[in-house]
Amino acid sequence: MAKDNIIIIGGYGHVGKIICIELSKWFPGKVFAAGRSLERATEFSQQTAGKVQPMQLNIHEPIAPSILEQVKVVIMCLDQENTALVRACLQHGVHYMDITANGAFLHQEEQCHQEARAYQTTALLSVGLAPGLTNLLALQATQLMDQTEELNISLMLGLGDEHGQAAIEWTVDQIHTDLEVMEEGRPVMRKSFTDGKVADFGAGVGRHRAYRFPFSDQQILPRTLGIPTVSTRLCFDSRLTTRLLAGLRTTGLSGLLRQQSVRDVVVRSFSKLHLGGNGVAVKVDARGTLKGKQTEVECQLRGHQQSNLTAKAAVFAALALYSSELPYGVFHMEQCFAWSRMRDWLGQLVAVEIQVNGQHV
Repeated sequence: MAKDNIIIIGGYGHVGKIICIELSKWFPGKVFAAGRSLERATEFSQQTAGKVQPMQLNIHEPIAPSILEQVKVVIMCLDQENTALVRACLQHGVHYMDITANGAFLHQEEQCHQEARAYQTTALLSVGLAPGLTNLLALQATQLMDQTEELNISLMLGLGDEHGQAAIEWTVDQIHTDLEVMEEGRPVMRKSFTDGKVADFGAGVGRHRAYRFPFSDQQILPRTLGIPTVSTRLCFDSRLTTRLLAGLRTTGLSGLLRQQSVRDVVVRSFSKLHLGGNGVAVKVDARGTLKGKQTEVECQLRGHQQSNLTAKAAVFAALALYSSELPYGVFHMEQCFAWSRMRDWLGQLVAVEIQVNGQHV
């Protein structure tokens, strides 16, 4: 019995749909959009003329081993509460990929490393935009120095872009939270949407003040790349909206987001808000030493449509998993791929500039 199917859990969601459609170009009829609603999965399948198949699957219930018998790769687009499904995939010889961004849960998945090796399977984490492309740009920055002391990542999102419901809800929920970051090798707690820093995203985007935000790359990179100080910040292309959210955090009014009625109103507002465009930009500022001299590396990436970039990165990783070219175990993107390979894959979708001490490389 051939193990040649791909299951995308959350496959009829905003990003999941794009991943399904792209992968179905390589594997028509072998890609399954899975989720709790068989009706929604079937409707999506019909829109693809059957190139994507429907599947009913609830991640809160044990997955039947029979489902995994013909599966080669499972791609997870939903947040989970425990690693039961991850371990089920690994134990049945199924490669696994996670495009979610919960740092604490990704750390739980890391604990499955020896199990994945024992069953000769691979689990790939931190796949997408942030984490994902940010991790690979961070890797690139560190490779241009002998030692990296500090890494600051800034992400700008366009409010006019189409964002999935789950992504909007997650973003709103993180505005009034505390986050753990590594500073000089020690974990410290910081408040979300505080401590703004100006980032220069380059041509056509310019300078924006970005604020701390709990993207998981800042918790992962100290472990995978050995960088003692890492932070990730967020801003929107609408400077007014960014300043407004920072002001709500400073005054403490953002605490109202913990009330369900207020949260729901804000989520709906973000869904309908079209104050900006669909641009997305990443800036990585790294500081360290090269040949004994203090060195600064800047990496800029600019593109459009966050969901498409996330999906494009996921398809790149899925093809590598499907070909079984990766080592067995649990890894993050930057532990398996070089930035140059992703850069070639993205092609004209992004503009990238890299500078060392102000000189383009």
